Amino acid sequence: MPDKELARFDDFVTSRLPALYRYACALTGNRHDAEDLVQEALTRTGAGWRRVRRKDDPEGYVRVTMVRLMLNRRRRDRERLMADPPDRAADDQRLDGVTALAATQAALAGLPKGMRAVLMLRYVDGFSDEQIADVLGCSASTVRSQASRALAKLRAAAEAQEESHG
Repeated sequence: MPDKELARFDDFVTSRLPALYRYACALTGNRHDAEDLVQEALTRTGAGWRRVRRKDDPEGYVRVTMVRLMLNRRRRDRERLMADPPDRAADDQRLDGVTALAATQAALAGLPKGMRAVLMLRYVDGFSDEQIADVLGCSASTVRSQASRALAKLRAAAEAQEESHG
């Protein structure tokens, strides 16, 4: 990659990394998998940066890449997550707002990957059902069905949470 393109990619990563990391945390349900997901998506984006940069929305491209990677990834059960990793992630105050909602995070993490992806693409990225269907390789009616089921599961989890605390 020429120096000028490398500088543009570096600027993009520097400015958007915290937001991409928060998005990945919501997608994966934990910081460790989110770090891996962001790294892999940015590696792929960097390889095609000149083409990606010419599009209207490079961040949207990275987010769609993360969704597709997450859906195609198999859980590596041999990995053990450590409570205190040897390195520290960047300090992002807004990330605490996402992860502080433990009940919501647990409910989202309890959803199947496809349902989580539908909710993220719809409510975070503002994609239409047709756009989501294109990203996920399914029909718009499947997207609507998955969204409806996911929201029903989240409502049930919220009600159960209220009953246990009330």
